[in-house]
Amino acid sequence: MTSTHEHHHAPADLAPEHPPRISVSQLLPDVYKAMVRLDIAARKGLDPVLVELVKIRASQLNQCAFCLDMHSKDALAAGESAERIVQLSAWKESQHFYTPKELAALALTEAVTVLTDGFVPDEVYAEAAKHFEETELAQLIAAITVINAWNRFGVTGRLAAGHYTPGDFKS
Repeated sequence: MTSTHEHHHAPADLAPEHPPRISVSQLLPDVYKAMVRLDIAARKGLDPVLVELVKIRASQLNQCAFCLDMHSKDALAAGESAERIVQLSAWKESQHFYTPKELAALALTEAVTVLTDGFVPDEVYAEAAKHFEETELAQLIAAITVINAWNRFGVTGRLAAGHYTPGDFKS
């Protein structure tokens, strides 16, 4: 599968792709491998589509282009609809696209991702606790934490979006 910009525009139409600043994964392979293991452990037992929605929403908030590219493509490959992916950035206005459990997960994702907005509100946590049993809730919190860590590597390293194909990083 080619990236979108390769078959919709002549390359001259587009701004140049910025080069990455730094590749932590190449410079620190042990950290990268530990992050991959953490990612696998965090999402164990969670619905894979729910995990992709969480990863996309956190990546939107953190403006991580690389992770948005990866997780939107992974969500589509996992059977998610383009419509639900597109609506994620306005999920509060598009609640009818999501289940109550997904909505609780998205609210928790936002609260954990944007901690500087005033911690994780009790009502957001309580709503998530209604929809996830305790171990599953712990897994969700771990998965949200891990994508935020990946986003910080991606944004700081200025990793370019558009080159990922689902299955590139099989773990």
